[in-house]
Amino acid sequence: MAVTLAELAQRFQARLRGDGTIAISGVATLEAAGPGDLAYVSNPAYQKYLSGTRAGALVLNDADAGLYSGNALITANPQLCFARIAALFNPLPAVRPGRHPSAVIDAAARVAASAWIGPQAVIEGGAAVEDNVFIGPGCIVGQGAAIGADTRLIARVTVAHGCRIGRRCIVHPGAVVGSDGFGYAKDGERWVKVPQLGRVVVGDDVEIGANTAVDRGALGDTVIGDGVKLDNLVQIAHNVQIGEHTAMAGCVGVAGSAVIGKRCAIGGQVGIAGHLQIADDVTVMGTSLVGGSLTRPGVYSSSMPAEPAEQWRKNAARFRHLDEMAKRLKELERKIEQLFTQRDRS
Repeated sequence: MAVTLAELAQRFQARLRGDGTIAISGVATLEAAGPGDLAYVSNPAYQKYLSGTRAGALVLNDADAGLYSGNALITANPQLCFARIAALFNPLPAVRPGRHPSAVIDAAARVAASAWIGPQAVIEGGAAVEDNVFIGPGCIVGQGAAIGADTRLIARVTVAHGCRIGRRCIVHPGAVVGSDGFGYAKDGERWVKVPQLGRVVVGDDVEIGANTAVDRGALGDTVIGDGVKLDNLVQIAHNVQIGEHTAMAGCVGVAGSAVIGKRCAIGGQVGIAGHLQIADDVTVMGTSLVGGSLTRPGVYSSSMPAEPAEQWRKNAARFRHLDEMAKRLKELERKIEQLFTQRDRS
């Protein structure tokens, strides 16, 4: 498949500069691209590669376009434009209808004729699999669960009983949707399991990364809004609610009953405590700990940057004395204030 640069400019609403007749047949990095490839720059750190690239054309913003004399598509958001062009050249394989001979499909399940059920997949009784769904090898769709149209469970995905996944979702290998939440009541020295009776309800256009776990609600549902993106190894506890178009990077952990707003961006390894609320349009920087509600939009961080170990040990030793030092400082301030007061009176 090849498309002229002019066609790409028109289709993706970019401004064309240079030869619009050149044929573009794929996308690549700045370093690896050849004459038939399209590459992009959106981070200033990559400007140094502009002069050496062999790409047939680049996707650039106005500022970077001034640093490059070759063919270009100029747009305010090069990464977004490039992503759409990359999807054009690399579409997902079409879903071919059918049932692998090793798949196990309960007679009480409802599976659309246009769906594919892969090797050793299991569809339990009462489950519903809608049009053009791809159920990959080793996946399990539990009793009464529902998978919306055009959704793909790539491989070894478990959607537990009663859970719902919307349309056009992608769930990557090893993900578990609807495992029991971590709910226990203390009985003396023992823990008694609290039955987890809710579901997981996943909206449309959601992507769930590899080995991510989304726990079912204890009584109500765990809810993942439309357009949410969860990276690999994310833990979403019971009764969490995540607003539309929020994205979470790898190893984020969200404790039970937290409510996270729309359009939030949560960096890698962030820990979010339970029963708190995060407003819409909040960004939390990587490795931060969110121990209380964030009620206003903005960028938040609580992590400490790495520093030489010798300096860290010195600082760590001083941390233990911070309370004592603060009290001494307050006492010194009080005495200085007294001295100034006495001087003014004299």
